[in-house]
Amino acid sequence: MPLWKAFFLSWGVAFLEYCFMVPANRLGYIGGFSAFQLKLVQEIITLVVFSLFAVFILKESFRFNYLIAFCFLLAAAYFMFKNKCNVLLRIYIFHTPGAFAGYI
Repeated sequence: MPLWKAFFLSWGVAFLEYCFMVPANRLGYIGGFSAFQLKLVQEIITLVVFSLFAVFILKESFRFNYLIAFCFLLAAAYFMFKNKCNVLLRIYIFHTPGAFAGYI
């Protein structure tokens, strides 16, 4: 691939990523998520997109140790959002009429 094509392709991917992340970070911060939580979500999304790019465009193999690393990232996200998700779920369940009726 010529250098100028690689340049435009990489900047195009970065621009697309930036177009989604800036509004998402603003909405997330307004919604009560911390900067640490938003950064972790950003990194997970970036790694997923890059992994898809590496596998389908660059034709690289996806190895088992990459899957294990993703599992650790998901575990980190779980622990980072654990209290936040529990609070949001409790608010939804106990303050929404008819929510989960018969399950509690």
